[in-house]
Amino acid sequence: MEFSDPEAARLYADVVHTGSDLVIGLDFDGTLAPIVEDPTQAHVHPDVPDLLVELADRVRGVAVITGRPVRQALALGDLDVVGAQITERGRHFIVLGQYGNERWTGVDRRIVSPRPPHGLASFLREIPSLLRRAGAGEAYVEPKGLAVALHTRRLDEPEAAFARLLPLVSEAATRHDLAVEPGRLVVEVRAPGMNKGIAVRDLADQWSAGGFLFAGDDLGDVEAFTELIGLRESGTPTLVVCSHGGDGPTELEELADHVVDGPDGVVEMLRQLIEDLDAVAPRH
Repeated sequence: MEFSDPEAARLYADVVHTGSDLVIGLDFDGTLAPIVEDPTQAHVHPDVPDLLVELADRVRGVAVITGRPVRQALALGDLDVVGAQITERGRHFIVLGQYGNERWTGVDRRIVSPRPPHGLASFLREIPSLLRRAGAGEAYVEPKGLAVALHTRRLDEPEAAFARLLPLVSEAATRHDLAVEPGRLVVEVRAPGMNKGIAVRDLADQWSAGGFLFAGDDLGDVEAFTELIGLRESGTPTLVVCSHGGDGPTELEELADHVVDGPDGVVEMLRQLIEDLDAVAPRH
């Protein structure tokens, strides 16, 4: 793997040398799966399931941390099968959905989820009015159980529609005590009090991470990036990877140690990581 920045190469080497104490965290959309117009068709890169199993053999644990409901991530990534295979090998695998509010492990094999947030039902009733006011009546509305996402990607002028919609959604969400998570031509409204940074911190504690690599692609990953930078400052080797498919937010690139080209780049990085982990601690 080539690094344009010598500091990034050093950080990667530090993470590799944590070996079996390393924890891997991966976003789903834009990281393991390409961004597509229909989010129900965002299947993971075909090499991802086997790579996750191979990787889990060499590290402390693998986590998929996503804004999607767990059930969707399991179905679109064959992650229930992946989890079963990893667990059979005595390794950790977890899917944290809806920014950490939902969880599924290869051991329990059931989704643990809180109740929908107070105020979400009222917000849902406002959505048709918000879309009309924004001139985005044909936007795709994606219910998520604990949240709702409004996508403008399918509209004729998706960027302009998103710019009109975001402030209206933000104001309404504030009135209902809900959190707003903008992304690439999508804005999600969900319960406050949980984000990917908290999920990363909890996972690092739970699995006693000796090192942590996380890859993500959108604004919902900013808190995870920031948390990993904080872990590094506390002495834990970390690497922050931006999976940038060409239209990702610049905020992530500015925080990241290394940038790869979307899911293809993530797959290439994971393959190299497996080789480098074997070189540090050869398997017998």
